[in-house]
Amino acid sequence: MAIAPAAPAASHAALEGLQQRLQHRFSDSQLLVRAVTHRSFSAEHNERLEFLGDSVLNLAVAKLVYERLHELPEGDLSRVRASLVRQETLHQLAVTLGLPEVLRLGEGEARSGGNTRPSILADALEAVIGAVCLDVDFATAEALVRRLFQDVDIRPEMTAAAKDPKTELQEWLQGRRMKLPIYRVAATLGAAHKQTFDVECEIPELRAVERGIGASRRAAEQAAAAAMMLALKSRKAG
Repeated sequence: MAIAPAAPAASHAALEGLQQRLQHRFSDSQLLVRAVTHRSFSAEHNERLEFLGDSVLNLAVAKLVYERLHELPEGDLSRVRASLVRQETLHQLAVTLGLPEVLRLGEGEARSGGNTRPSILADALEAVIGAVCLDVDFATAEALVRRLFQDVDIRPEMTAAAKDPKTELQEWLQGRRMKLPIYRVAATLGAAHKQTFDVECEIPELRAVERGIGASRRAAEQAAAAAMMLALKSRKAG
């Protein structure tokens, strides 16, 4: 099916090329258009697709790591997965896929270099994965994730990488057999092209809630997790 006309930054030819690199032709062309649309461009943006793609990505990568590193214990598997789905890795994959050339951005965001911003590109990649899942099914999206990571060197040594706050908090809870934290966006502030996210991190079992602020949802979640770890350590010290 031909791709519907889009903004110049996401032209018909550019989106056709992206489909070839994805090795997936969309039945619903508007899913792909929405996946590459930033909230600064339109009210029909990619954040809901990003939410879905984030879950698909985590499950697909978890399965991939489980298969490749079947001797590792749970905690080490979690750290390897965290290394693979972190912003830096997704940014590199998005650039390789050519997402900077197809992003639909508002004028202000485009002028400020939004198509090179790691957080925007990582989110767009997750949105594309979510779009593929909706266009067909999870298995097709999982196959895409495997293609994306086929040249990534997945090895046990990745567990030696420094832990980000979300990973540290997850491991702290798993070590105490508690459920994973819940993250939710409490508020978004500022103009569409330069928003700030206010995110809550909740641990229901401990009746604990902390908040974090960041220029992207990812950054805000990390800030909230860091605040939660600080609170938990202070509680223990007290």
